[in-house]
Amino acid sequence: MAGILRYGSYVPYFRLQRTALGDGGRGERAVASYDEDTASMAVEAARDALHGGPAVDALLFSTTSPPYAEKLNAATLQAALSLPKGVTALDTGGSSRAGLSSLLVGSDLAAAGRIPLVCLADLSVGAPGGARESGGGDAAAAFIFGDDSEAIARIVGRASFTEEVLDTWRTPEMAFPRQWEERFGAEVMLPILGDTLKRALQSAGLKPDQVSKVIVDSTNPRVNREFLGMAKLKPEQAADDLSASVGRAGAAHAGLMLAKALDGAAPGDRIVALCGADGADAIVLEVTDKIGKGRPRRGVERWLSSKRNDLAYNTYLKWRGILPFEPPRRPDPDRPAGPPMQRSEHWKFGFIGGRCTSCGAANLPPQRVCVMCGAVDQMAEEPYADADCKIATYTLDYLAYSMQPPVVAAVVDFAKGGRINCQLTDVDPQQVEIGNELEMTFRKMYTAGGVHNYFWKARPKR
Repeated sequence: MAGILRYGSYVPYFRLQRTALGDGGRGERAVASYDEDTASMAVEAARDALHGGPAVDALLFSTTSPPYAEKLNAATLQAALSLPKGVTALDTGGSSRAGLSSLLVGSDLAAAGRIPLVCLADLSVGAPGGARESGGGDAAAAFIFGDDSEAIARIVGRASFTEEVLDTWRTPEMAFPRQWEERFGAEVMLPILGDTLKRALQSAGLKPDQVSKVIVDSTNPRVNREFLGMAKLKPEQAADDLSASVGRAGAAHAGLMLAKALDGAAPGDRIVALCGADGADAIVLEVTDKIGKGRPRRGVERWLSSKRNDLAYNTYLKWRGILPFEPPRRPDPDRPAGPPMQRSEHWKFGFIGGRCTSCGAANLPPQRVCVMCGAVDQMAEEPYADADCKIATYTLDYLAYSMQPPVVAAVVDFAKGGRINCQLTDVDPQQVEIGNELEMTFRKMYTAGGVHNYFWKARPKR
């Protein structure tokens, strides 16, 4: 048997008020920053899942908005998370159902003796003025599966249903997805979800009233609204759909809702997660007495409460590449080259520095010759991604190339030794002060020539 050993979540810092869209909507949607994509968000969620958890030997990355259309995006996660080179890695996508489907695959791998890390992330972009723009959101979640004897939640049931139905679709040439009329989608999807839930509960030996929380996610908002009543479930059994605070985060949404349900679950609780898109998947979990020790450092509510909710609509359109804008009056950045990225992989992606074994000095970036004592090739690897740091000094650069000027460039000191120059992100430039405490985050510096240049930035602690 298999179960969830650890998990993590991530919701970006910025929020867009739906009133700013002019459609009369309520609440807000989460918006990934200009320097974030699905790979960087998946890394953030996975870092919490991996913290204090077991070593993993497989990596699945599920998204409908991959940074690269033809390149293994999971390889970026492997490098940023400093996972073993021997890890099995693969991407899944093509449908927002792929997120929950990947969790089922992860459970299968765990049942076969593997320890997989399953990462889900999505950027939900819709045509301006459309329902997807208003109702979508950006987020990520990550889960580690393993033997159920160590699990915080055991998998006790599951079911799947695949149906060819024209509900939501996008061809490679289309900028935005299209969706058929809600009424048609509901007529098809409601019976499918009902059948999938019934078979999942039967496989778990449970009745509907024995379930603590039911997570319902689908591409069709009408289905989400009507399913609980159709299935004759009680209102208190409905999990928070996060529509008012995040929006639907595509392939990551069922996983994000599951993470929030686990944040508040008690031993013995039964949780069902359903996702409807081109059919349906369902997974049934039973929370164990290990749940208290397996929760991440930051739960979903903490991510939700750490935010800036005054993002301008035109800024959002600029960040998503929808609205043309005048670029910075500086030369475009050069495309990153393959050889130097390969040589500096541990530093550039994993943020692993060096510590001299002769004098103990930190070397950032890692060097062959120690900057303090001059010892040659006496360097041990020292991870810095989770190290505490603070601002030593900073400057605001209004001339540097950036999608969101000014660039806040800072000299950052680490508590365990070492100093670097780096950019700050998710920060109000007017509130930056010397001594501010920071943490590191994996981000996209820029894209040039179709190549994403990833590195680490610092942000105020969330």
